[in-house]
Amino acid sequence: MALAKQHGVAVGAHPGFPDLVGFGRRELRATPREVEDFVVYQIGALLAIAAAQGVRLQHVKPHGALFNMAVQDSALADAIASGTAAVDRSLILFGLPGSELVAAGRRAGLRTASEVFADRAYEPDGTLVSRRKAGAVIHDAGAVVERVVRMATDRTVVAVDGSVIRLDLDTICVHGDTPGAADLAARIRTALTAAGVDVRAVGA
Repeated sequence: MALAKQHGVAVGAHPGFPDLVGFGRRELRATPREVEDFVVYQIGALLAIAAAQGVRLQHVKPHGALFNMAVQDSALADAIASGTAAVDRSLILFGLPGSELVAAGRRAGLRTASEVFADRAYEPDGTLVSRRKAGAVIHDAGAVVERVVRMATDRTVVAVDGSVIRLDLDTICVHGDTPGAADLAARIRTALTAAGVDVRAVGA
């Protein structure tokens, strides 16, 4: 948080299932009310840390399995949006383009941002390939950079079956646990700037 403040980087909360062993990437059975509570609790914790550093949160982006489940589950999506709105209606809710999560954010009166993934493979319907499948995560940095530039300039991505799908996008995710993530983000930023894309915080 202190480094983000020092370098002028916008900060957001990344709430997910309370599943440390599975890193939040396993689907858990939880009611919408429980999900809303998870979201409120986790955003609230980060808000306190942000306040201690004099930083204001910009957005909320659900993590892992919770994010993926909310793509198609409207009840979970509404719970996430409701929890976010209950804490701070100025927070921007991130979601997969065309997902129930984006729709839920709009129903809750939140500003939303459609998020695409730099290093993840896509199914033909625009959803992410499950991490349980081979090739779900793209490790070739050159290929990742090329995909991101295409997504940002052409609004398209090639799915795993070779089809080309259109994507609305406002923000791009680079997974922090991808080896070399910081260098990859820097390469992406350089390539986007060279392609004439103006990179800035979503809330700017």
